[in-house]
Amino acid sequence: MKSLFTLIMLVLATGPSEAGDSLLVMFWNVENFFDWKDEGGGASDAEFSSGGVRRWTRKRFFIKCDAIAKTIFEVADRFGRLPDAIGFAEVENSFVLRCLLANTLLRKLDYRIAHFDSPDRRGIDCALLYRKSSFPAAKAAPAHLLTASGELIRTRDILVFEGEKAAILVNHHPSKVGGSSGERRSAAIARMNFLCDSLLASGSKRVLCIGDFNEDLWHSRSQTGTIKYNGAWEKIDGFFLRGEGKVEESVLDSPRLSEADKSFGGLKPKRTYIGPSYHGGVSDHYPVVFWLKF
Repeated sequence: MKSLFTLIMLVLATGPSEAGDSLLVMFWNVENFFDWKDEGGGASDAEFSSGGVRRWTRKRFFIKCDAIAKTIFEVADRFGRLPDAIGFAEVENSFVLRCLLANTLLRKLDYRIAHFDSPDRRGIDCALLYRKSSFPAAKAAPAHLLTASGELIRTRDILVFEGEKAAILVNHHPSKVGGSSGERRSAAIARMNFLCDSLLASGSKRVLCIGDFNEDLWHSRSQTGTIKYNGAWEKIDGFFLRGEGKVEESVLDSPRLSEADKSFGGLKPKRTYIGPSYHGGVSDHYPVVFWLKF
């Protein structure tokens, strides 16, 4: 990758995206992106405590922020422009996003935050960063997931972002843990489809649904994916497009985000923690980049 200084100077010189007929969108499940000071959601997670001792520190938090920022610049290096929007899953609160933007080289850019606290039991939410200059917001709101009888499902909300060129839905559907997980994921898909129909009916020309769907909905049979489980790649992070346009998708399986898979061979995403032990990576998911053209 080009030096970050050179890349930033190039980005600042060219300004916002000059391609008015497209959007570059990124999604990444950043795996437990927790506030190091908050003894709430993150402290109870097995990966962040052992014998009651919190292992998540300020230093480790900012190492993770720096790695996320460098990955965003790597996307700019590969695609010739910065993402107009970046969707995240597993973000604890707005504070961690403000730290990301204020304490890394992203501070030189014009990203803004769309985030809402959700009723998720683990205290993790979806979020979106968007460039004010190239993809200004018209409106953003959370959408709860509901059972067939209308009861609230205590999981991540779908983040609904309405921009000038497209609407984006950021999803993190319920995991496979638990006896009713399939029903909860079906409810999430139904809610997402309802939101898409509503947005299109209200005048949106295109709706891009991105996220971690916690199922290999694309039935990947290749050696690439977004997450590796017991040596097998699964493509559980991806997109659905409703309305006008087409999407070119790329999984960012960067060497910086990878390590050797000593058990099964090849590479795998390098995690921040393995159990209670700090491992120094960023996430067990690879980011995905979507070039939406219209």
